[in-house]
Order: sequence, then C-alpha cells, then structure tokens
Amino acid sequence: MSMTIAHMSRRFGATEVLRGIDLTVARGELVALLGPSGSGKTTLLKIIAGLDWPDAGTLEVNGEDWLPKRAQERRIGFVFQHYALFAHMTVAENIAFGLTVLPRATRPSPRQIADKVQELLGFLQIPQLAGRYPAELSGGQRQRVALGRAMAISPQLLLLDEPFGALDAQVRRDLRRWLREVLVQAGTTTVFVTHDQEEAFELADRVVVMGAGRIEQTGSPEEIHDHPASPFVARFLGMTVELPVTLRAGRAEAPGIDASALARVAMADGAATLFLRPSDITPVPDPEGRFTIRTIASTGAMLRLLLTDGAGGTEVEIEIPRRLAPAGLAEGGHVRLRPEAGRLFARTEPLSQSAAGAFATAHDPDAGRQTALSKEFTR
Repeated sequence: MSMTIAHMSRRFGATEVLRGIDLTVARGELVALLGPSGSGKTTLLKIIAGLDWPDAGTLEVNGEDWLPKRAQERRIGFVFQHYALFAHMTVAENIAFGLTVLPRATRPSPRQIADKVQELLGFLQIPQLAGRYPAELSGGQRQRVALGRAMAISPQLLLLDEPFGALDAQVRRDLRRWLREVLVQAGTTTVFVTHDQEEAFELADRVVVMGAGRIEQTGSPEEIHDHPASPFVARFLGMTVELPVTLRAGRAEAPGIDASALARVAMADGAATLFLRPSDITPVPDPEGRFTIRTIASTGAMLRLLLTDGAGGTEVEIEIPRRLAPAGLAEGGHVRLRPEAGRLFARTEPLSQSAAGAFATAHDPDAGRQTALSKEFTR
C-alpha cells in the first residue's frame, strides 16, 4: 500500500503538536519518524493507526480516505514499545489473537490460523517458544512475538512505536538487523517512531526528521547524516560544535581554523556558523595555534580533547581515534583546527556568549569590516 498525508495539524489545548504535516510513503517502504520527545512523531503515528484524529488535513491509503475508518477497519499492525502481550496466553495464542477476533465473515478457519501461526513462528525464528508464556521470555523474544502478532493479520501497514526502547544496547543492535531483513523479505510497508538516529539510519529506507510538530527534513540516511537541512537537524544529529566564521567566495574563514578540506558552498559572503561533530575535527599541533588543549581523556579506543580559545574562552570538544591521533598532542599544548566535514548555515540567530567571544578578535586586513562582523557575532 501507499500512504499520503497532506496539511495535517493537531492541537491539544493551546499546544500545536502537528503543524502542517505533508508526507508520502511508498508501497514496501520503511520510513522512520525521527525526532526528540515532543516533536509530534507519536501523535502522527496514532493518527495513522486510528487512535487519534487530526484537527485538519487528510490521510489517504491507496487513494482511499482513511480518516472516517475506525482503527479495527484499517487492518494495521501495531507494535508497542512495551510489547503489550497477553500474559495469560502462550506465544502461539498471542500471535493468533488478531486472527481469532476478525469478523466471522473474514475469520480464517482454526486450521488456517494454526498454519499461519506456525509459518510466522518459523519466519521469526522462534518455533521452540510456541508453548511458552510471556513471563518466560527475554525482552528480545517478547519483541519478536509482538511483531508476529502484528504481522499475523497481513496488515496493509505496520506501525512500530519505539520498538527497541525497552531493550539493552546489544539486543537492540541484533534485533534491528534481523527486523530489517524480515520486513524487506515480507515487503511490508512500515512506519516506525524512534528518537535514536542510529536505529533510524540502520533500519529505514527514508528518514523523516521532526521537530516541534514540523517535518524539518526528509531523505535517505546518508543525505540526512551528511547534509542536514537546518541548524535544528544539525544539532539533533550530533553537530554540537558551532564555530562562527566568515564566508568569502564560498569558503569559510576564521582565526585558528584551516577550513581548506571543506567544499566550497554557494552562499553569499558574510557571517555564518560552521556546525561540526566532535569526530569531524582534526587538531593539528602548532606552537602558534589559537587553541589550547585543556584536558585529554582516553576511553581506550578514542581520545577526547577539551580545547579552549585563548582570546574568548570558547570550549571545543574533539573526539579522535587514539591510534590516529597526531603526534605531539599534550595538555597545555597549542593546536589549530582542521575540520574534515561540516555544515555551514548563514547566521540567523545569536551565538552563545562563549562561542561569540572566541572570534571577536580581528583577523583580516580590513579591520573595520571584521570589527563590524564581530559585533554581529556578539549581538
């Protein structure tokens, strides 16, 4: 099935939870709704499921208006974060439940239900669990049973709400690789909600980043990761280092920074902000470098450096593989920064006070122009 959402909004009292959502999901596609708490992603999922209704907008599946349909009429599979399995039923009974409560006219025979359950037990690689009860299962096993129950009715659409949130890190990694294979093999159109970008990038064909009730960006995992469309997306995806720079002829310039590795951008000259991940920065030892290494901490595989800028006191955090660290790094030493990848945005909002102070010193022969830019940084 394919799904189209247009101009959808939802308000709870004075709070606007969804603000004009437009989204299309293709047949067989895996789409992740990614965003922080309060971004509206779970509300959108509930509206698709028929558990809530919008104040405005449309929801069409295969060209049919779904908003008048009740949840049970939509033939949707829903997997909750905490499984919601029936404790008094065995694994086989839990998986069969959705089929046993279908209207009599569309309900399969007991033999057909039993065959479907056995097929799913094998597909989900848990045939040995058929006679167990939920209390006898691990978290990962319960999640597989919940998925089997959702898939038993051959849903038009599968919805997953934080499907791995209750599991530990290793089980999450193992299960999401498995789940991707299962859903691709089944050809099931799937929409899932998560706040975990690693989970979204590994599972989804397409990622929809939401913030404050709006869709901030839609694209492949690679597009979202490498080319965030806004400062909000950049920050959410871990670009936590923000440096004020000046753009000239598409190149970023700032004292203490060698931005030559960054691609030229088609942006107007003027004040901008360079967004970087801590792992995207190489510290280059330089006795004349603007930044001082305040602390160096090792996690075994990685080194974490905290740098300060002598002029303004800005703190910059860098994370580099220990085995690839340049020789000569030591606490109290000086470095310049070489960004290996980053994202530039024209300045539309004030920097934090510490970030502004770092680049308040003139660094261009045209001192008057640079001083004006520095004042803009600190506004």
